[in-house]
Amino acid sequence: MVYRLTDPSVAAPLFDGWQETLIWSCLQGVMGEIYANSPENPASAAAIINDFTFFAGVPDDDLIRFKPDGCAKTYMLMIPQNEEWSRQIEHCYGERCGRISRYAIKKEPDVFDREKLRRMVENIPDGCRLRPIDENLYRYSRETGWCSDWVGAYPDYETYRRLGFGFVLEKDGEIVAGVSSYTSYREGVEIEIDTHRDHRRKGYATVCAARMILEALDRGLYPSWDAANLWSVGLAEKLGYHFDHEYTTYEVYPY
Repeated sequence: MVYRLTDPSVAAPLFDGWQETLIWSCLQGVMGEIYANSPENPASAAAIINDFTFFAGVPDDDLIRFKPDGCAKTYMLMIPQNEEWSRQIEHCYGERCGRISRYAIKKEPDVFDREKLRRMVENIPDGCRLRPIDENLYRYSRETGWCSDWVGAYPDYETYRRLGFGFVLEKDGEIVAGVSSYTSYREGVEIEIDTHRDHRRKGYATVCAARMILEALDRGLYPSWDAANLWSVGLAEKLGYHFDHEYTTYEVYPY
C-alpha cells in the first residue's frame, strides 16, 4: 500500500542529510507531497514535487510504480537515494527509464559577492530590460512550452505570488529569457532559468540569474541552484556557487 502522509515530518528521518530543497519543500508541507508505505512508521518514502520524485529508505516497488491520483504528467525525473533504489527503478521501468547525471551545487549562504552580481545585472545588453513576473507573465509562462517550468509547480497565480517570484528578460519587446523560483521552501527557493533557443549564448542567463539571486537575498531567502548539465555548473560557478557532487537521476517516460 502507498499512503499520502498528512504529517510529512514522520518521513524526515528517511531523508536525513539529503541537501535537496525540493525534498524540504515536501517535508515542510509548503509544496509537493510525501508518500510512504506506512502512514505512521514508514520504512520507505517518496517525495514528489512537480517533475521530480526522490526515493528514500528501503526500496519499495509499490512506491516506485506509484502515480498520484489526478497526475497528468507523462514524464518524471526519479532520484534514488542509493544503488539499491537504482536497481529497483531499472527493474520496474526497464526501457522506459534512462540513467543520466545531474550536478548538486553547494548551499553556502554567505558565498555571494553582491557587488559583483549587481555589475552583472547592470551589464544588461542594449535593447533589453528585466520585468518581474506578474499575473499576465505568469499566464504567458504556463501557456508557453519553452518557459513553462518558470511557474509550472505553482497551480495558480495567487500561489505563485505568495510563494514565488521571478523575472523575464525582454529584447525589443520579445521575451527571450527568464528566471523564476522553480519551487519554494520556508528558507528559500530553487532557481529555474530558461533562454529561448534562438537567443542563447548572449549572456542573458547571467543577467537573469544575478538579478534573481539578489532578489532572493534581499528577501532573506536562499537562492538554491541544482544543475542539469555542465553548462549550468559553469554558470553557477561564475555567479559564486561551488560544485558539490554528481548524482544519478532516471528519466522515466512514459510515466
